[in-house]
Amino acid sequence: MDLASTYVCLWTLLAFVLTWTVFYVNNRRKKVAKLADAETAVRRDGDADVIIVGAGVGGSALAYALAKDGRRVHVIERDMREPVRMMGEFMQPGGRLLLSKLGLQDCLEGIDEQLATGLAVYKDGQKALVSFPEDNEFPYEPTARTFYNGRFVQRLRQKSSSLPNVRLEEGTVKSLIEEKGVIKGVTYKNSAGEETTAFAPLTVVCDGCYSNLRRSVNDNNAEVLSYQVGYVSKNCQLEDPEKLKLIMSKPSFTMLYQISSTDVRCVMEIFPGNIPSISNGEMAAYLKDTMAPQPMSATVNTLGNAFSQVLIASTDEAKEAMRQGCFDYLSSGDFRTSGMMALLGGMNPRPLSLIFHLCGITISSIAQLLSPFPSPRGIWHSLRLFGLSMKMLIPHLKAEGVSQMLSPAYAAAYRKSYMAATAL
Repeated sequence: MDLASTYVCLWTLLAFVLTWTVFYVNNRRKKVAKLADAETAVRRDGDADVIIVGAGVGGSALAYALAKDGRRVHVIERDMREPVRMMGEFMQPGGRLLLSKLGLQDCLEGIDEQLATGLAVYKDGQKALVSFPEDNEFPYEPTARTFYNGRFVQRLRQKSSSLPNVRLEEGTVKSLIEEKGVIKGVTYKNSAGEETTAFAPLTVVCDGCYSNLRRSVNDNNAEVLSYQVGYVSKNCQLEDPEKLKLIMSKPSFTMLYQISSTDVRCVMEIFPGNIPSISNGEMAAYLKDTMAPQPMSATVNTLGNAFSQVLIASTDEAKEAMRQGCFDYLSSGDFRTSGMMALLGGMNPRPLSLIFHLCGITISSIAQLLSPFPSPRGIWHSLRLFGLSMKMLIPHLKAEGVSQMLSPAYAAAYRKSYMAATAL
């Protein structure tokens, strides 16, 4: 009797455990199904694979590329009006090549864009004309284009939103929705002023360098070395408008370039701590009295920004020697000119070439300091000049990765993929 009672108890306990297990598993399945249904309900309005915040050049181009690849893209842009910006107004030959590979080359047409074949560089009364080189390995026309940035952005927006799986919406993104360290979507206010949410597996923030969203996920504070200020001269045309004219003036360089058939952009750099006020008219007076009298000039775009510091005038003998060396290097008319112009035009993506020409400018500048005979003063400034050159180069090596910058294997692979011509 005692043994029978024991068996009954054991079988009763086993039946209870099995029943509880089945109930628990079924309940978990129902909860998972409910969560999935809830997430689907939340996402039913957008139903996007990717959310892109910002419909500028980067956001619009990315939306088009992802949509062409079959993704459903939801783009949220704060202001759908044509942007008025003094940036992104010059596209090098390398940029035009990549734009065509994305299928967006027609966005650079019909906006009164202007042809640019090279630079005209001025310094202390001297002038040098340099052109983008004819490179048989470069599978595209070796010319650049200048244009109004806002017109280009509007064409990109129209092109991307023409695809059925791109939803371009005007709205202001307030915050990123984060769960357990993972970005799930965004909270934004739509054009009707209603606050709503959007969810997607991937969220890309492309709303500019002053974005509060970027600051919330990235605490990298870049050092600001200078600012660009400028204006547009209406109803005028540069002499030889196909050359972007760069003046190595003082205290900084000045640039002018044709951005339409009737308008010219004039730009120069100013330094932090010495910025004229816009509100009380100091900036307008500064541009009129300091900038406008400069001779006609143009702009320069580089593969990296290391060379921009070379163009700034200085009373420092070493810095000024490097500035003169840069002018002489560009105006030499031989392989040095064609090599530099290939870099400036985005036609040569190899970092080793950038390092080679930086070293070439450094050596040329040191030779001037030591000419005709080395002196203690010349040797001292040569060492300082070499240090300045390394100061420009080393941060880029650290940021890009030493192996990626210096390894021939990486450079060759990147150049091969970069130069691989699609049906152009």
